Amino acid sequence: MKLAVIVGARPQFIKMAVIHRAIQKNNQEKSSKPIQETLIHTGQHYDYGMNQVFFDEMGLPAPDINLNIHSSLQGEMTGAMITSLEKELLAMKPDCVVIFGDTNSTLAGALAASKLHIPIAHVESGLRSFNKKMPEEINRIVVDSISDILFCPCKNAQDQLKKENVSGRIFLSGDVMYDSFLHFKKRAKTPKIKEPFALATLHRAENTDDLIRLKSIFSALENSPIPVLLPLHPRTKKEIKKNGIILGQNIKTSDPLSYFSMLGHLAKSSFVITDSGGLQKEAYFSGKPCLTLRNETEWVELIDQGFNKLVGTFEANPETAFKWAQQPIVNFGKIYGDGNAGEIILNKLVDHLK
Repeated sequence: MKLAVIVGARPQFIKMAVIHRAIQKNNQEKSSKPIQETLIHTGQHYDYGMNQVFFDEMGLPAPDINLNIHSSLQGEMTGAMITSLEKELLAMKPDCVVIFGDTNSTLAGALAASKLHIPIAHVESGLRSFNKKMPEEINRIVVDSISDILFCPCKNAQDQLKKENVSGRIFLSGDVMYDSFLHFKKRAKTPKIKEPFALATLHRAENTDDLIRLKSIFSALENSPIPVLLPLHPRTKKEIKKNGIILGQNIKTSDPLSYFSMLGHLAKSSFVITDSGGLQKEAYFSGKPCLTLRNETEWVELIDQGFNKLVGTFEANPETAFKWAQQPIVNFGKIYGDGNAGEIILNKLVDHLK
């Protein structure tokens, strides 16, 4: 069986690592029926801190193909990816294309495969924020509507796909990011920070590209009861420089954190502030309260069960939000499976593609 695995952005490298380990295990145990994995990197994230460091830390092989497509308008980028991916898939003739999440790379991989009538397996299907102003939301809806095999990280996602009557086969697999967290948490790099701190990330265009929202968030972070560590995403760093924003002393910035460094900072932080979908879950895995810098989230179960709080840009009573974030989280369950999503996904793929 030949799988074309398509990635392009930071979170996808972490998710792909789980599938890669499952393939390796399968090939060791079933050497007579090996799975051939071809890794295609679109180039969406390309600098060391957002890209190569993840391959180095997790011991991943270099991509078999790197399209080196990045730094352009969304439509232009996606179109260039589709064109290049179509050529690679025509030459490769895989039995299935595996894609992850909701990025431009995800959308391009799905569209290229669909046009060539190659089965599509979408890992992390069924998530919805119900905000179509988010590019990620459009990507999710389109990809789920044309995927053949849909792997859901939680029951809410599975139920959503059933409501939408998607044509593909739906499986509740659990979350591959939980697999990754459990596998790598012992290798977390503990930060040298001694005082209590909040860990923050900020990268979504709805926040960074709106100067009023961006300044409102920074103003609230400056008034956090404890210092805030903000690893700067390249987009956020660019907007700060372009607009001449001066951050207050309560906000400490750094370069983007590697995956192992992020796990270590999560473990030592008091709480999390983010607009990232992945970090909302990683905060939950780490037992940390999370303030989400959005008006909605695709991870609704974290809100419903009291692990996460939507705060927008802190326009409504930031003191109450920070007070909530300093309370301990209790009653953890297994929302995202048992940590074996990778094996479930690979077994279902093998069964489906026989």
